[in-house]
Parts: sequence; C-alpha cells; structure tokens
Amino acid sequence: MSHIVIDKEKCKACYLCVKECPKNLIKVGEETNSLGNHVIKFDDPNHECLGCAMCAMRCPDLAIKEVYRG
Repeated sequence: MSHIVIDKEKCKACYLCVKECPKNLIKVGEETNSLGNHVIKFDDPNHECLGCAMCAMRCPDLAIKEVYRG
C-alpha cells in the first residue's frame, strides 16, 4: 500500500500536485497552515495510490516529502 507524507507548513497552496495525481487522490483540504493556506490532503480510502511520486516531483515547495510503497 502506497501513500504520501505531506508537510503542511511547506504547502503554499499552488495545488499543482492535485492536478498531477493520476488517481485524483489529492484534494484541497479545509485545514489551513500558519500561512493561512488551505493545505492539501491525501484521501485514499480504497488504497489506490500507485506510488508513482508524480505529486512529489511536481511540488515546487517540497511539501510532499516521501512516498511509501508497501
């Protein structure tokens, strides 16, 4: 099962990762960080994440730190 780890304080709400995810598992969340940005959330209830890391590669702020494959 793959999943990502999001550093919410680094997220600057560009949402490029949202557009990049081939399974549409990254959403704009309700939670805000200390900058006041609505941070992303990873929503994968059916364990569909491919572990492709396209979201992490696309993030200009390195807010998506890791992709676990297991």
